[in-house]
Amino acid sequence: MKRLFCIFLVLCTALLAACAPTVTTPDEVYTTRLEPVDTPTDFVQIELKNGGIIVIELYPDIAPITVENFKKLVGEHFYDGIIFHRVVQGFMVQAGDPEGTGFGGSGEPIIGEFGSNGISNPLRHERGVVSMARQLHDNNTASSQFFIMHETKSNLDGDYAAFGRVIAGMETVDWIAAQPVNGNDKPLDDITMKEVRFVNP
Repeated sequence: MKRLFCIFLVLCTALLAACAPTVTTPDEVYTTRLEPVDTPTDFVQIELKNGGIIVIELYPDIAPITVENFKKLVGEHFYDGIIFHRVVQGFMVQAGDPEGTGFGGSGEPIIGEFGSNGISNPLRHERGVVSMARQLHDNNTASSQFFIMHETKSNLDGDYAAFGRVIAGMETVDWIAAQPVNGNDKPLDDITMKEVRFVNP
């Protein structure tokens, strides 16, 4: 009887482990760094202070105004030293606010290039897609804040201006998403973009 009870406990433990959600906590970030170039390209490399790398491909044919604005800010080195101020595992990681609070920006809002604002944008909010953050009730308030999708969220399609995709370094995005945060989804330890530059993959 004791043997049967032990077997039962083992089976229950295995079943609970199988049903438990999988939480990935990467031990390492992607660190293959490309040499930056001075001439603007459709590829941007985000280098974190810890050496983590994220490479983004921009889509000017899908969101020309958004891409032009993003390139302008990259060219001005606007993003250097700015933190990821909002991190929601299973959703997205957000950066681009010079104040680090979620309420700042570049001071130059742009038109929201998405369906509910009357502008076609077929890029879906899938894992790795890059999109612009904005005020909830004003379509034309995006300026510098952007977010990278950690997981696919189709409910954002048509309401936010997706304009690029991560082509290298999703391991780094996964690492960011796994960091502990406070009640406002801000990482307990700053995750800082050391340098954001144009590259040629």
